[in-house]
Amino acid sequence: MGRTVPGPGRWGRVRRVLRGLCAAALAVPAGLVVVRLAGWDDGTALSLVVVGLPHAALGTLVVLGALLALRSWWAVAVAGLLVAVQLCWLVPRFVPDGGSVPADAPRLRVATSNAYMGQVDTAELVRLVREQRVDVLAVEELGPRAAAGLDRAGIAEVLPYREVRPGRDTAVYSRLPLTPLDGAASAAARDQVAVDVTVGGRTVRLTAVHTYYPLGDAGRWAEDFDELRAAADGATRNAVLLGDFNASLDHAPMRDLLGTGLTDTHAELGRGGSPTWPESNADFPYLWPVIQIDHVLHGDGLRAVSVAEHTVRGADHRAVVAELAVTG
Repeated sequence: MGRTVPGPGRWGRVRRVLRGLCAAALAVPAGLVVVRLAGWDDGTALSLVVVGLPHAALGTLVVLGALLALRSWWAVAVAGLLVAVQLCWLVPRFVPDGGSVPADAPRLRVATSNAYMGQVDTAELVRLVREQRVDVLAVEELGPRAAAGLDRAGIAEVLPYREVRPGRDTAVYSRLPLTPLDGAASAAARDQVAVDVTVGGRTVRLTAVHTYYPLGDAGRWAEDFDELRAAADGATRNAVLLGDFNASLDHAPMRDLLGTGLTDTHAELGRGGSPTWPESNADFPYLWPVIQIDHVLHGDGLRAVSVAEHTVRGADHRAVVAELAVTG
């Protein structure tokens, strides 16, 4: 017996339903685009949904294809506009800027790792430092247990200088001598730690960053960015900010911070889609890394040479290792 083919009337009803579903699906990326354009995520609960914008962009492409097949032209126009806007934001992150790095420019290798409330495997972290020839390491959520573990694992043999401040769970370990900074120059928003190092006769200001997380208090998260931005404004040329920013490149506070004259190393090298969280997080045991919230930012006096993410046992963020050339 042959299969029954829906008549025009039945197919018309099915098509209307599919068009309605596609139109409803467009509400999500449309809402995210509006939030990003308006900056409504700054200090609000909307900061939690903005991280999904790159994933929503992929969904918009799928819906656009379905709408083309359904010949719903008004909806195709809306979806096409959304895709165009999203691509303008996202494509530059996947295209290296192509800038050249002088061969004789001194190099600085930096790394950041969130220790997951001191649960990181400290021996593995020290091994990463050795293998990657790291000059400066920023550690967030360190805690006394992990600090002692790093000492037992021999961190002082490779990074003999440190800045560990009482009451803060962010620390800097360095192969190069450090000059600690206080007051406004230190971008002292809660768990931030800032130091100066000398690389090839040039001073580089490094700030280890750990902002509050927006899920806990979006207002406090935004205040941390306000302090970072105030400290960075006018002093970014030889600056490096690295750590757990708890923000993606789509968040308004991060974009405002970059607007002070900083460049995201991942985006500069065309690796702006490299996720760093969550990695073996107890609260999200079945979720692989899907968002990038760990960054290395730098000013105009430096150029990115390389950047990579590394899994460290016990940490719920991937560590980021970047090599920077000091050019000015």
